[in-house]
Amino acid sequence: MAIRVYNTLTKQKEEFRPLRDGEVRMYVCGPTVYDYTHLGHARTYVAFDVIRRYLEHRGYSVLVVMNFTDIDDKIIRRANETGEDPKELAEKFLRLFLEDMEALKVKPADVYPRVTEHMDDIIEFVRKLQEKGYAYEGSDGVYFEVQRFRDYGKLSGIKLEELRKGARVEPGEGKKNPEDFALWKKAKPGEPKWESPWGEGRPGWHIECSTMSTKYLGESFDIHGGGNDLIFPHHENEIAQTEACTGHEWVKYWLHTGFLMVNGEKMSKSLGNFVTIREMLERYDPEVIRLFILQRHYRSPLDYTEEGMEHAKNNLERLYNTLENIRVAMERADIAFKWGQEEFEAYEAIRNAREKFHEAMDDDFNTAEALKAVFEASNAVNRYLTRAEKPKESILRKALEFFRMVSEVFGIFEDYFREQRAGEEEALIQLLIDVRAQLRKEKNFALADKIRAQLREMGIQLEDTPQGTVWKRVKV
Repeated sequence: MAIRVYNTLTKQKEEFRPLRDGEVRMYVCGPTVYDYTHLGHARTYVAFDVIRRYLEHRGYSVLVVMNFTDIDDKIIRRANETGEDPKELAEKFLRLFLEDMEALKVKPADVYPRVTEHMDDIIEFVRKLQEKGYAYEGSDGVYFEVQRFRDYGKLSGIKLEELRKGARVEPGEGKKNPEDFALWKKAKPGEPKWESPWGEGRPGWHIECSTMSTKYLGESFDIHGGGNDLIFPHHENEIAQTEACTGHEWVKYWLHTGFLMVNGEKMSKSLGNFVTIREMLERYDPEVIRLFILQRHYRSPLDYTEEGMEHAKNNLERLYNTLENIRVAMERADIAFKWGQEEFEAYEAIRNAREKFHEAMDDDFNTAEALKAVFEASNAVNRYLTRAEKPKESILRKALEFFRMVSEVFGIFEDYFREQRAGEEEALIQLLIDVRAQLRKEKNFALADKIRAQLREMGIQLEDTPQGTVWKRVKV
């Protein structure tokens, strides 16, 4: 079954066909690094992490680029409030963001471009827009003339006439029309600034994403993602300036996460319901946070409540209990010479759950429906273990294969399976040590030395001591 995605641009689900066979190029709008990351960030970046993981699970090579806005009005304002250097403030919160993402088990992007490291690229992009007649220099900066781009509003549905109603050019602004937006801002006293053909200044917000995404992903790529709040004006303006510059379609699929609420209200510092990721991690395991987010479809609104978090915590415990039940059962499991009715029923349940999981994820990455399939498999496995006098190893391995797949896509159970693999590896190494010891007793030194040499090539060094052979990991 083909993957279908909801495209914000076309307002419908479409069959996913990347521009290059076997490869997906994806850009996700990163944070403006002036404060701690919050639950809204977690919702967006966990959602796109799972989308990326699923595409990789389906066999695609996925190239992910996420920008850092490390110079912006918000950064300058916060730096003035705290007395910090804007560059140092941005660097601090950039580092904290990466720590939070690692804690949430979000896979790193392949490239993290920063605005301050791409000034020449941004200036060249603005210069091209001016050369093509889409940009003009005003008294306080360079602006994009919106009315010259005929398709403006195609992402958000907003009409130019609606933007102009009640809008006006503010005193001190050098733009022609109220809907025009800044590409380059001329420097104000005391602000960070860079040299440009229009004098010292810094970029507008929207131009950075157009510049850095095309630099690393090309003039056309597959997926552009971000939160629902970025559709207008940020992503709308990105489309206008990029397609005006290149003369062709820029992004094939636009994906957006739904709004985050806290107890039914929009999260806001003024309302006192602002929740940072760090505060969340002090109270909940990262996998609980991930499961809470995945219990809703990524495009649906997500309401953070204590009851919702406790529900996610209990559900995660249920799944871990199933994994533990499988582990314990494996110790007494039989190799199957034949299956009984219980085995056939368990196998069918696991197979059906796998199909439902893929069907749900193929349908616009519907994690909520996919989770239902996970719990169906969990219930079926527990029923089997209750009924079977002697559980069959083959059925238990099928169950583990299913949960490994879930781990790979959802980013949960990772430590569990990592520890399990480590235990299996250690047991295998010890078996080879025992075989080598027996070969040495039999004076088959050639084969014993071959085992030692092969292990060394794999990064396992054997050392013979008076107390016996010990091993340690070494770099190869």
